[in-house]
Amino acid sequence: MGQPRHQSPSGRHNKMPTQTSKKITKKKKKKRVKKHGHSKMSNQLQSFFKTVSVNLSSERIQLCFPTTQFCSSSRLWFSSGRFEDRFKMLGNGLSDGCEVVVADPQLLDDKISAIRTAGPTKLQVIADFDATLTRYWVNGRRGTTIGSHGLLRQGNPEYDKKRRDLYYHYHPLEFSPTIPIDEKTKLMEEWWGKTHALLIEGGLTCDAIKQSVADSIIAFREGVAELFELLEEKDIPILIFSAGLADIIEEVLRQKFHKSFKNVKIVSNRMVFNESGHLVAFKGKTIHSLNKNEHALEMAAPLHDQLGDVDGPTYDNSSVKTRTNVLLLGDHLGDLGMSDGLNYETRISVGFLNDNIENSLDNYRNAFDIVYLNDAPMSGVVKLVSQLWSSDGV
Repeated sequence: MGQPRHQSPSGRHNKMPTQTSKKITKKKKKKRVKKHGHSKMSNQLQSFFKTVSVNLSSERIQLCFPTTQFCSSSRLWFSSGRFEDRFKMLGNGLSDGCEVVVADPQLLDDKISAIRTAGPTKLQVIADFDATLTRYWVNGRRGTTIGSHGLLRQGNPEYDKKRRDLYYHYHPLEFSPTIPIDEKTKLMEEWWGKTHALLIEGGLTCDAIKQSVADSIIAFREGVAELFELLEEKDIPILIFSAGLADIIEEVLRQKFHKSFKNVKIVSNRMVFNESGHLVAFKGKTIHSLNKNEHALEMAAPLHDQLGDVDGPTYDNSSVKTRTNVLLLGDHLGDLGMSDGLNYETRISVGFLNDNIENSLDNYRNAFDIVYLNDAPMSGVVKLVSQLWSSDGV
């Protein structure tokens, strides 16, 4: 597999370096794996999983079955062995259940303990939107992504075609291995700028956005609403990062959940509408595939009650920077860069590997602390989050 990728206006992803935890580093993780082969879980993790051990190809692998009732065929793998061996062992069960891979359970346990000790006031959640909060497959079809405005139909075929033409021109440049990063960044800014200009020129309306979302094939992972409610109860902020359009994300949340969450903030491109509901401008700096990270925090804003609402007082994002523990959720290696610019102490990274598992698993398990496979539900993350503070609320 190539370099990490980041989301583009096409709903695709670009190559981007990742960042590891500051205090509990990947270097420490590698040493532990090499020394111990596999690590024992603490009582804290054992309360999360029921464990049995098996031998396969002279490698000891721990198979753990999550105690959650959400997915009865769930499996957790702790192993540094080859994917082919695990694939043979699990057989057809690989695509039927909710499989999760943890390369270093001891490192994960250390991180859980550190975050638990610091308490919920020090925790924040950073999440990608497409194929992370939303499902990769919906009723056997690839779910709609909102990334480059691919979901959006502005009610003007001429301008929809112009935006598609931009995609065919810039998308190859986005993935070109010969274009320097500085030049590529300028090209992405140019692409997003032209796309936004076409949306304004083509007369995009609030009604067109509502209809585009209603007609889309998009669904949240089961358990996302429960996760949001659990974090809202503890007043833990959720920052949703997207190189797409904040207004579309908000409309998806409204149509799917029929409620708002006071702890959810969106870091994305935000539209400005006039009184008749027509798009007239974009607010603030442009967020594209190469700057979708904590450096864009000034763009974070709480959810609006309805599409087209004018922003109220500017949201104070300084409090986010005091939350030095991070739970990061993403579906691509490049999503690890969403925490760049944040001086965090401990980060637990959760990756959703939805497709091309055999070729990608080794890269994902080496990059993320936890990897969920095959478009898994969010129930495992809900269970994990519930371990990040003590039962008495301290």
